[in-house]
Amino acid sequence: MSRTEWNQEAFIAQHRKWLKPLGILDKPWLILGSAPNPTVPGDIFATHARVDINNAGRTAQGMGFGRADLTVRAKKKSWEEHRHIDTRLLLWIHTVPGLALRFLLLGKPYDHIGRVRPLRRRDRERVVLEVSGIALDEIGDLGKVTNGVAMACYGLLLGVPEVVLSGISLSKTGHSYDQLDRKRRQVDEDRAVLTALASDARLATTEADLAADVGIRQWSKPT
Repeated sequence: MSRTEWNQEAFIAQHRKWLKPLGILDKPWLILGSAPNPTVPGDIFATHARVDINNAGRTAQGMGFGRADLTVRAKKKSWEEHRHIDTRLLLWIHTVPGLALRFLLLGKPYDHIGRVRPLRRRDRERVVLEVSGIALDEIGDLGKVTNGVAMACYGLLLGVPEVVLSGISLSKTGHSYDQLDRKRRQVDEDRAVLTALASDARLATTEADLAADVGIRQWSKPT
């Protein structure tokens, strides 16, 4: 896709319109990924909106946190891994028309999904390219970042004041919500993009290993 084929201003306007009713565009975001033993300061949600990646909401519920502000899900992610999704807005990476997404939720297990909106894969990839400047075609095993890193780029593109990464790692295997110890994929892609973004003062992480790996600012509570 050439740069002339993607209307960045229209994309930003559309997604800010969807998120505006949530009241999270002027708040910092904590993006919760699925790496094991995420570091989530208990009082951070007094100031930060929570963005769950795929089934990380199951971990959030286990930690005693309430409803997510925003949940981002891949089309192929199993709904059986987290049968109690509770979110104000679901941003679903899917191919069907946006109006059909609510019908696809029929029969799916969840507790609450306030609204559902589409995120096209082509837009997801373009957001990462525009924000990081990194072309991933020949990097790593899949040539695309994980959804946690993609949503960091998404938040930065939309102009949120801070994006804090939790439960995102380049070294830990497995997932926080199961004991399957599955191999972490897209490590090279995530590393390339996060390294490129490390100098952005708006980006931080609660994870010491991620801060050490790519040089992202380690988050600390403002004094």
